[in-house]
Parts: sequence; structure tokens; C-alpha cells
Amino acid sequence: MTFLRVIRKRLLFLLLVVFGVSLVTFVISHLIPGDPARLIAGPHASSAVVAHIRHQLGLDLPLWQQYARYVEELAHGNLGVSIRTGRPVAQDIAAFFPATLELVVTALLFAVLIGVPLGVASAVWRDRPIDHVARVLAVTGISAPAFWLGLVLIAVFYGHLGWFPGGGRISALMVPPRTITGFYLVDSLLEGNAAAFWSSLRHIALPAFTLGFVNVGIIARQIRSAMLDQLGEDYVRTARAGGLSRRRVILGHALPNALIPSVTVLGLAFGDLLYGAVLTETIFAWPGMGNYVVASIQALDFPAVMGFTLVVSFAYVLVNLAVDLAYLALDPRITEVG
Repeated sequence: MTFLRVIRKRLLFLLLVVFGVSLVTFVISHLIPGDPARLIAGPHASSAVVAHIRHQLGLDLPLWQQYARYVEELAHGNLGVSIRTGRPVAQDIAAFFPATLELVVTALLFAVLIGVPLGVASAVWRDRPIDHVARVLAVTGISAPAFWLGLVLIAVFYGHLGWFPGGGRISALMVPPRTITGFYLVDSLLEGNAAAFWSSLRHIALPAFTLGFVNVGIIARQIRSAMLDQLGEDYVRTARAGGLSRRRVILGHALPNALIPSVTVLGLAFGDLLYGAVLTETIFAWPGMGNYVVASIQALDFPAVMGFTLVVSFAYVLVNLAVDLAYLALDPRITEVG
């Protein structure tokens, strides 16, 4: 299957996903008990005021008409207007998404930098102490709930030791770096602001560790399994018999082949991190989309919740498309994906 065929297939799948997600989130949002118009008007507003707000929001229309209007707006790239903030949802998401993306990318980077070497060492020294330690860490990472781990880290490293801040994205006494990429770590480096970089790094350390720790175990187990398969292949024995050093055989031949099936795991991990960031951001008061959507849920802000779900689903499908293309690029022998 060529790149173009993969892209066409995934784009069609993307349309189906967007339609399905929009329908499900719309129905669920309107099944939740509560009246957004009453929340906006306040508890002491008259029925006439509430009815006027309901009419303005289109909440007095039949459900199918509301959904038809919503889909029509989506087709024009309009995610609606947030009931809570009064701003376009797309504008709100554009403001909060960089913080979430920075947290997710940092967590994934942490998981890869720890998980890959751990998986390789576990396979190379199979049934040795390092293998047992790696497997214990993998099981611990997969089993530990993010909210529990986050609270423990805050209690120890913020409450007891005082090594890291307990929340936020940068010190409240510091001016954030000028927005270039939206990533504080990158923007502060581009600006040459060492103080802002150090403060951003200290603020992101605990939430990124919490979010990425689960995937350390998943990646380590995947790499270990793939490496064990590769180390048992004939080409590895031939390379060793030909006089190549063990290090060159492992890092130069076995590891690149073991990384190919792991690309799928990394793609799925990115999607999981994007959804998992909601809980982590809430624990660490991280000013990203997680906090935004939690506040929107509490305010029955349907357009904001549906917009968040659509954007995350859209990103998830795009990441899977990138994974499929990477698969084709890394291994020319693969002719069929998906």
C-alpha cells in the first residue's frame, strides 16, 4: 500500500471518527441533568430570563435540529461559543492546547528515554538482576494510578522536601517567555532566558514524570519482547560469528529492527497521554486543556466539552496516520498497513 493510499484511507477514517465522536458527545452532553441557561442566568433569575437565554443558545429547539446546527457549524470550522467563558471554543483551545502538548511531549520523551534503555538492558541481561528490576518497574508503572502517584510526588517533593513547585507552569513572580512555539521550555531557550527555562523545567518535572511513568513500563516491556525476538534471529548469530562486537550487534543491528514494531506502541502512548493529561493537569493545577475541560464539565459548558473531545480525537487519528507512514518508511518490506 502506497503512502497516498494510506493517507486517503486514514482521512476517510478521520471523517467517520469526527462524525461518530460529535454524535456521541452531543447526545451524552444533552443527557446530563442540568440546565446551562439556568447556570448562566443564576439561581435568582426569573423564568422569563432563563427562557430568553435558552432561546438565544438554541436550547429550545428539538434535539435533532440542535445537532444539525452543530454539524453545520463544524463544517465551517466553528466549534461553537463557550457558555462559561463567552469566547469561541476554538480560541480557548488554541490558548490552552500548547500547555497540554508541551506536557504530553515531555512525558513521552521521558518515557522513551527511560523505557527503551530499560527494555534493551532487560533483554540483553535476561533473568539477571537488572531484568528483574526492569520488570518490577514495568509492572509498578502500569499498576500505579496517576492520581495516586501525583499526590505522593506532591506530598514528598513539594510538601516535605520542597524541591519542586506544587503546581502551575512557571513561577508566579516570573514573566512567561514570549510566545514563539507555545512551549515555555523551548521559548525560554530561544529567548535566552535561563531563569524562565529553569523555572519551567522545575514546574513540568513532576507532572511529566507522573504522566510518563505509566508508559515507561509499557515501552520497556515492548522493547524487551522485540529485542528478545531479534537476538534469536540468524543474522545476529551470523554477525557475532563474523567478529562484530556485542555492542555493535545490539545497538547497530538488533535495536533498529526492534524499534520498528515499537512505533505503534509510541503512537498509542501519545494518544493515551493526551487523554490522561486531563487528570494530571487537575492534580498539578497545570493550565492546559485538562483544567479547561474539567471546569467546562462542572459548568455544563457543552460546546467546550464537545470541542475538546473532537480536537483530541482528531489529534489521535493524525498520530495514528503518522505511525502508519513511519512504519512504511522504516521497513520497506511492509506493503500493507491497517
